[in-house]
Amino acid sequence: MTKPASTLPERDARTMSRLQKLRFFPLAVKGGKGSYLHSEDGRRLLDLSASWGAASLGHAHPALRAAVDRALSDQAGASILSAINEPAVSLGERLLEITPGSGDRRVWLGHSGSDANETIARAAVAATGRPRIVSFKGAYHGGTAGSMAISAHSVQEHAAKAEGLVALPYPDPYRPYGDDPSGQAVVRLLEQHFATDCPPEQVAAFFIEPIQSDGGLIVPPPGVMRALCELCAKHGILTVADEVKVGLGRSGAMHCFGHEEIAPDFVTFGKGLGGGLPLSAVVGPAEVLDFAATFSMQTLHGNPVSAAAGHAVLDTIAAEGLAENAGRVGAALQKGLRALADRHALIGDVRGRGLAIGVELVRDRETREPAAKEAAKVVFRAHELGLVVYYVGMNSNVLELTPPLTLTEAEAEEAVAILGEALADVAAGRVPDAAVAPYEGW
Repeated sequence: MTKPASTLPERDARTMSRLQKLRFFPLAVKGGKGSYLHSEDGRRLLDLSASWGAASLGHAHPALRAAVDRALSDQAGASILSAINEPAVSLGERLLEITPGSGDRRVWLGHSGSDANETIARAAVAATGRPRIVSFKGAYHGGTAGSMAISAHSVQEHAAKAEGLVALPYPDPYRPYGDDPSGQAVVRLLEQHFATDCPPEQVAAFFIEPIQSDGGLIVPPPGVMRALCELCAKHGILTVADEVKVGLGRSGAMHCFGHEEIAPDFVTFGKGLGGGLPLSAVVGPAEVLDFAATFSMQTLHGNPVSAAAGHAVLDTIAAEGLAENAGRVGAALQKGLRALADRHALIGDVRGRGLAIGVELVRDRETREPAAKEAAKVVFRAHELGLVVYYVGMNSNVLELTPPLTLTEAEAEEAVAILGEALADVAAGRVPDAAVAPYEGW
């Protein structure tokens, strides 16, 4: 008797390291086009994650395919480490053009948001001689040792933290620190740290997220980020805006920090910059990014094929008006989600900007008890119904919607309909505990 061929999940379980897995349901992808993925079992799945925002142009976008093909047809090496290549240098020039800033600035190119955030954290400390970093609780700045060291997310409790790290509560209007939805209590807390246990002259940099993504897609109240950055500037502390997941058009503006009316010293990019290829960047003052040679380098940094993909992403965002599309379609998507909230008591809050949207699930709207198990069941059932969406948050209860920037209003309506059905099925007890037990999730 012929033994049946192994499925992709079975092969994955036998082959791939568990260290790099974050699984919510048995998604096995064979291909994709636009906003849809094609699964091994022949289904067509609407993708509301875009691989955590990395597939910014969707799947198999013609501009990205053409750019990569051209770069490979006459490949300018594989690195910027010891040779200059045009795609990498011109991408750096473009990033300087589109990123607000003044004075003499430079660009560092890497593979991911993790290495970008680690690089600037290390460089800021080394260049300024100040040993400490300030960030936020719930911040997830990456998965390398250095980026985890400045993060403060519950999923990274195993990681060693930077010495003297101060992690402030993120200004969260739904779950406010100090019962202050304005966020000004967080500003006062930083002032207290500066006056007591964290002298500001010891702090090299303050890492901010204009929307806290993995902490729960939290949009800060107006003015608080500006107040925090102004306080840091008063003490000569560099500000770093982590735009890895929420930048480059996703918020409805080219830069998410623009909504906060701030001018950070450094900006880090990743995920969507490469449209699905490994590419990241840091943009900021030359006095830090040029302070030493060979300080943060890997062989494939500045890879011309990845750089070509970055050009295609920036070209397409401009040519197809994708920032504007994110604002328009994101507003329609949030409207549909708020209509769901009127019918489903599991939804405690809907928030976001553009196509960076969070849906917080709670067991009780009065107490706001996080509905973690229910979130796991909702995303599992949504996958069964044809929708890919994951959950994030310190309490694992926030559905994160970061679809391709090319998402249409019709696709947004389809997503809302599927989520509505999934929520109803979970509320009615039609998704058993056993269904989600094999998946550890976030």
